[in-house]
Amino acid sequence: MKKKTIISLVMGLAALMLVLTGCGNSSSKESSAASKGNNNSETSGKITAVGSTALQLLVEKAATNFQKKNSKVNITVQGGGSGTGLSQVQDKSVTIGNSDIFAEEKQGVDAKKLTDHKVAVVGMAPVVNKDTNVKNLTMDQVKKIFTGKITNWKEVGGKDEKITVVNRAKGSGTRATFEAAVLKGAEAVKSQEQDSNGTVQKIVESTPGAVSYLAFSYINDKIQPISIDNIKPTDNNVENNKWKIWSYEHMYTNGTAKGAAAKFLNYMNSDDVQKSLVKDMGYISIHNMKVQKDSKGTVSSK
Repeated sequence: MKKKTIISLVMGLAALMLVLTGCGNSSSKESSAASKGNNNSETSGKITAVGSTALQLLVEKAATNFQKKNSKVNITVQGGGSGTGLSQVQDKSVTIGNSDIFAEEKQGVDAKKLTDHKVAVVGMAPVVNKDTNVKNLTMDQVKKIFTGKITNWKEVGGKDEKITVVNRAKGSGTRATFEAAVLKGAEAVKSQEQDSNGTVQKIVESTPGAVSYLAFSYINDKIQPISIDNIKPTDNNVENNKWKIWSYEHMYTNGTAKGAAAKFLNYMNSDDVQKSLVKDMGYISIHNMKVQKDSKGTVSSK
C-alpha cells in the first residue's frame, strides 16, 4: 500500500507540473500577444474633409504630414466651397466640413448639431491684373467696382481699361466674407463666377483689367493685391483688425470628433501646425489674434 501510495503521489506531482507548465506557456503567449497588440495600437481610419478652397491648401499639407506619422490613417481633402462642406458634414456624408464662415451663417444648416474647430484665420484681399496700374483704393471705390458703378480703371487713377469683375460662386465662404465686409448688403454686379480661389488666381493673372478677391494664401507676385484706404493686406493688420476682410477657418464635425478625426483635429491645433505650417502656408494662427469675431460679425478684443 505504501509503495502504491508513493507511486500515486509521484504521478500526481508530475501531472501537476505539466499543467502548471502549460499554464505558464499559455500565460506567456497571452502576455506576448497583448504586448504586440499594444505596439500595434496606432490610430487607424478614413477621414474625408470637404469644403472651403481657402482652407484647402493648409489641410492638404497638414494631412500629408500627419499621415507620415500615422500610416494607418487615410485622409482625403477636397474643395467645393464652404456651403458644400457644411451641408455634407451635416448629412454625415463627410467626416469634416471645412468652412470660412460660421455654420450659423449658412441657411439650411443646423449649427447646434455641428462642432466647430477653429484652426486658423485667413485674410482676404481684392486683387487685380498687374496691367491696371492700381495698388490702392478706398473702401467706397472697391464697393462701387464690385456693384458695377465703376467700370473703367481710369475712374480710380488707373489705366484706361474696362474693368472685368470675377466673382466667386454663391455658397463660397470667401465671397460671403468679402461681401459682408465690403458690400454690406448691396447687390454684387452680375459677372462670371468661379468655384475656387485657385481658378480665380489664374484668371486674374491672365486677364487684362481683371479684378477679384482672394485668400492671402493664394496671392502671389503675378497679381497685384490692393490696399484699402492705404492699409495693406498683411497678417499684422488682420491680427489687430485694421484690415477688416478676414474670417476664421473652421473644420466642423457632426457632433464630437472621435477616433482618427479627433487625433487629426488635435494635430491641426498643435505647435507643428500653428507655429510653423500655418504661417508658411500664408495663414494666421488663431493664437496670434488680438481680437475675436462671433457668428454675427461682431468684433471685440480678446
